[in-house]
Amino acid sequence: MIRSYTVIDLQARCAALGHNPGPIDGDRGRRTNLAARAAMTERQVSSEALLFHTSGLHRIYLHWTAGARGVIHLEKKAYNGLVDHDCKRHLGKWSFEDQASYRAGVRGASGTLNSNTGCIQLAADAMAGAVEVPFNPGSAPMTWEQVDELCLWSAELSLAFDIPVSRHSILSHAEIQSTLGIRQRFKWDICWLPDMSRPGDPIECGDRLRDIIADKVEVLAFKQAA
Repeated sequence: MIRSYTVIDLQARCAALGHNPGPIDGDRGRRTNLAARAAMTERQVSSEALLFHTSGLHRIYLHWTAGARGVIHLEKKAYNGLVDHDCKRHLGKWSFEDQASYRAGVRGASGTLNSNTGCIQLAADAMAGAVEVPFNPGSAPMTWEQVDELCLWSAELSLAFDIPVSRHSILSHAEIQSTLGIRQRFKWDICWLPDMSRPGDPIECGDRLRDIIADKVEVLAFKQAA
């Protein structure tokens, strides 16, 4: 059972489970309480903590590293998992489960400002030298093959840790500030995909990624049930 969570975590979890807590703002009010109670009733649990997976993991964040080809030690420290340009997966220094007991500089990957506890950090190793405006994808643009593998990994983790495919539980780094209200210093990963001529709206890009992930979750779940 998860031992600690913030009001934002609870609000985001309720929203991901389909119960509207009102604005994701860290202020616990009537709508948050109603959403939590509704989620508890639906899941037939006796406490808010039991709304979360026993691992303590409840979100997945998608990044690119802004790195060149070849995964380096610094990137492994920042992310729990990386997909290189050959679509090979690399595990980071810290396991997925380490994120549940994240302590800055002590335990866990620090890929996201002020939002690492309970949050899995996945990244495509790409976009070295990229510039948002005027757009330049740099010397190592992210490929569709990387995107596909990143989405497959996300789908596997979604099933493993009961993380719904929603805007509030699987989101790109670029969406975190607008969706969760946690400032991220103008991050723009991932608001460009390989078929785009320039960066677009982060949430629209995120929705495209979530559509891919949801399709993969459906296929994986079918195979597991067969």
